[in-house]
Amino acid sequence: MPDTSTTSPVDDARPLKPSLVKRLRKLPLTLYLGGTLVSLFVLVAMVSFVWTPYPANKLNLTNRLAPPGTPGFLFGTDRAGRDVVTELMLGARNSLYVSVVSTIIAMSLGALIGLSIAGSRRTLQGPFTRLVDAGLALPGILTALVLAAKLGPGNTTATLAIITWQVPVAARVTIGPARQILALDYVEAAYGYGRTKAYVLRRHVLPNISPLLIVLGSVMFAAAILIEAALAFLSVGVQPPTSSWGRFLNETQSLLEAAPYLMFFPGVAIVLTALGFNLLGDGLRTVLDPQQARTGVA
Repeated sequence: MPDTSTTSPVDDARPLKPSLVKRLRKLPLTLYLGGTLVSLFVLVAMVSFVWTPYPANKLNLTNRLAPPGTPGFLFGTDRAGRDVVTELMLGARNSLYVSVVSTIIAMSLGALIGLSIAGSRRTLQGPFTRLVDAGLALPGILTALVLAAKLGPGNTTATLAIITWQVPVAARVTIGPARQILALDYVEAAYGYGRTKAYVLRRHVLPNISPLLIVLGSVMFAAAILIEAALAFLSVGVQPPTSSWGRFLNETQSLLEAAPYLMFFPGVAIVLTALGFNLLGDGLRTVLDPQQARTGVA
């Protein structure tokens, strides 16, 4: 029997990593733009834990519907006199929480399912892949409405709905590349050295598809923020008194003509944050894509 206690040459196989300095010089503009927008979003959300211009949900009826630029209220106030900047900061905190929790769980479960299917017997891969495809057909909004009917509206419902929608996506994206890597010669050589299927998936497949998963994660973050806002707008997600960009849009839609700025600021926040994650994902794909790394294309 082969000695599996020693390190084999195939165990050192890694994705090709070009010079770091060379890659930094060729970083795409989308990476800078996306990174800046995402960093700003995370910074605002983190600062809201320790400081906001006003206490959460503080009412100031003497300054109801104050326009932007009013002394003490940079972005104005809503119909209850609450500071818009404070509401936006607290909404960023909630969006960050929901998107981080749902995306990490969905990515972990999806990647595990995808790797398991790719490493299973060929006779089982087809049926399991079709089950994943069936999961892709589940509409996120309808799933959230069903969960809300059972669990009641709230952040938990929104988080579970996002996870239910994203797990099949992560699994489906993982299956194809994992199968391709499992068919490579050095993977067959690893089996020849007595490595188990689980070892090969962990040691060889996962490191090679990790760039793809990182890019997918950034895109799924953007989708999670949009879904959370949509669910809050439909009163299925976060409930008062917790602040949310989507709920803020819902509460102010009747004031579109009298105070359009109330919908403008949360709407722009949602768009810029989702755009930032998408640009970041596009930039990361350019930097981390193995094929581009081998050809030297930035």
